[in-house]
Amino acid sequence: MKCPDIQAIKQIALLSKNIFFPGYFEPCPTEEHLLENYLNVRKQQLRLVLCDQIPVEKADAFLAEMPEIERLLYTDVEAMIANDPAVDNRDEVIYCYPFIQAIINYRVAHCLHRLGVKIIPRILTERAHTLTGIDIHPGAQIGEYFAIDHGTGVVIGETCIIGNHVTLYQGVTLGAKNFQTDEHGNMINQPRHPVLEDYVTVYSNATLLGRITIGHHSVIGGNQWLTHSVPPHSRVLVNNANQ
Repeated sequence: MKCPDIQAIKQIALLSKNIFFPGYFEPCPTEEHLLENYLNVRKQQLRLVLCDQIPVEKADAFLAEMPEIERLLYTDVEAMIANDPAVDNRDEVIYCYPFIQAIINYRVAHCLHRLGVKIIPRILTERAHTLTGIDIHPGAQIGEYFAIDHGTGVVIGETCIIGNHVTLYQGVTLGAKNFQTDEHGNMINQPRHPVLEDYVTVYSNATLLGRITIGHHSVIGGNQWLTHSVPPHSRVLVNNANQ
C-alpha cells in the first residue's frame, strides 16, 4: 500500500473547503460565470491530488458525491444558527466556529471511508481533532442538521449512529463501554458506540457508553454517565439519571 502524502492530504482538505464554501477561505470571483470557472479549476486540482493518492475510480466516485456533501454541510451551518443565539448569520458560523472545520473534514473523510479508502480518512479527522479539539471517527454515521456548540473535548466513536437534527455540547463522549475478543484474544470490531435518534440534545460533559440507543426528541443533561438506553422524549438529568 502506498504511504499517504501528508501534504497532499492537507491539500485535499483545503481544496474541498474552498469548493464547499467558495470565497470564505481564499478570494474568488463573485460573477456567476467566473465563479463556475473557479470551482471547475479547483475540482480539477482536487481530482489530480486525489488520483495521486487513491485509485482513479474512487477519486471520481468521491467527486460525484461532493454535491451531497455540500448539501449536508450547509444543513450543519443552519443547525448551528438555529441552536446558538450568539450567532445570527451564516458567515459568522463558517468563519468562526471550530465545528465547521471539524465537520468539513469529517464529511470528506466519511465519504472516502465508505469508498474503502484506508488511512487517509483517519488522517483527515485527526487533523481536525488537532485543530479544534473535536474528535470524530470517519466511520461514524452522522445525519443532516448536525451541530456541536463550542466543541472542545467532544469524542464520537467509530460505530456511532447519529440521526438528524442532533446537537452536542463541549466535552460530550460517545464511546465504547467494553470490547469483545475472539478466541485468540484479538478485539472484534463490532457496533459498540451509542445510537442517537433524531432531535436529540446532549449537554456538556455527558458520557454515553456502549451500544445504547437514545430515543428521538430526548435531552441528556450535562455531566451524565449513561450506559443504558432511554426511550423517546426522555429527559435524563442529575436527579433522574438512575431511573
